Amino acid sequence: MSIDYVIVGAGPAAVAAAETIRQNDAKGSITILSGENQAPYSRMAIPYVLTGKIDNAGTHLRKTAGHFDDLSITVQNGMVESVDTAAKSLKLADGSRIEYGKLLVATGASPVNPPIDGLDLPGVHHCWTLDDADGIARLAGKGSDIVLMGAGFIGCIILEALAARGANLTVVEAEDRMVPRMMDETAGNMVKDWCQNKGMTVLTSTRVNGLSQNGDKLAVALDSGDTQDADLVVVATGVRANIDFVEGSGIEVDEGIKIDQFMQTSVEDVYAAGDCAQGLDFSTNDWSVHAIQPTATEHGRIAALNMVGKRAEYKGSLNMNVLDTAGLISSSFGEWQGVEGGETAQVLDANNFRYTQLAFDGDVLVGALTLGRTDNIGVLRGLIQSRTKLGVWKDRLMKNPNRIMEAYIAGTHS
Repeated sequence: MSIDYVIVGAGPAAVAAAETIRQNDAKGSITILSGENQAPYSRMAIPYVLTGKIDNAGTHLRKTAGHFDDLSITVQNGMVESVDTAAKSLKLADGSRIEYGKLLVATGASPVNPPIDGLDLPGVHHCWTLDDADGIARLAGKGSDIVLMGAGFIGCIILEALAARGANLTVVEAEDRMVPRMMDETAGNMVKDWCQNKGMTVLTSTRVNGLSQNGDKLAVALDSGDTQDADLVVVATGVRANIDFVEGSGIEVDEGIKIDQFMQTSVEDVYAAGDCAQGLDFSTNDWSVHAIQPTATEHGRIAALNMVGKRAEYKGSLNMNVLDTAGLISSSFGEWQGVEGGETAQVLDANNFRYTQLAFDGDVLVGALTLGRTDNIGVLRGLIQSRTKLGVWKDRLMKNPNRIMEAYIAGTHS
């Protein structure tokens, strides 16, 4: 028996898609296949489990008991091994098969291990699943020595939780600054200073060469020649899309599964959404993987509308991140690093950890990053997404980027 809509994955894209399908098709059968024996949950909430602010159930995307049953959505544990698009069927790890009418691949991403020895030792964890969180919680106590490998977006979310548990934390980042894909050199090094002022040790331009057991501790060998002892090593060195299982199916892949503006893959009746999908980028008009939850949710919604026959075109995702690093808020939007032929403007208050950079293409704001500011974040995003022509306000912002609210009012009410 064929299921009308099968969704592989159980994250934000999958849940948004299933609910949107049900809103538009009251009778079609819907199954979500989860690779974990957990209710659908948000990975971004896992650090809050480590801080004790929420329990495991607090990570669940839908907290009302019976939510999916009430919508006649089946959530089933099952790992997909392969896809036969000609037969419109999936082979699961237990050997069973599921036939589908329409398929959505929303399998997200998985952590990437750097090519070093010792990552299989006890005491080495990713912070990607609820099982990971349980393992970290057992080892991350007050006074424990922890090495965090990676200070990107995910690493900076994790470090706050580890520091909050009273651990002695050393952060090792291969690039020359923290959050290098989100912050320029000025802002990334301000984040580093902030963390060090909070009692953390942050080693940038440093790599881990390998791990070994040293009695009850892990010995973390650095390329500087130094060695750090650790009770726990947390690996946060990047992720890659979960797409290996579609190999040989005819579904085209690159960094992720390639989709069109209707979220459909190269194969009819097969769609993709979220961190595994290579979708339209608003800023560049190219195709990119944007591994952020708002993009995943919107991908899922748009894919679902097309799956039920309601033509909906995706306008592209804006590359955006908002991060809280031990109390220091940072954000970046669009092409914050600037564009060829464009101009950038900065204003810096290093003593108070405040920084703003704006990037322009002509008189249009195309990117921005901020540090130590929570005001006007929505305004910055709005100006970028609306492609508002700022006219004389572009020159005024070049002189003083802090006048962004005035520019917004002038640009949207003229």
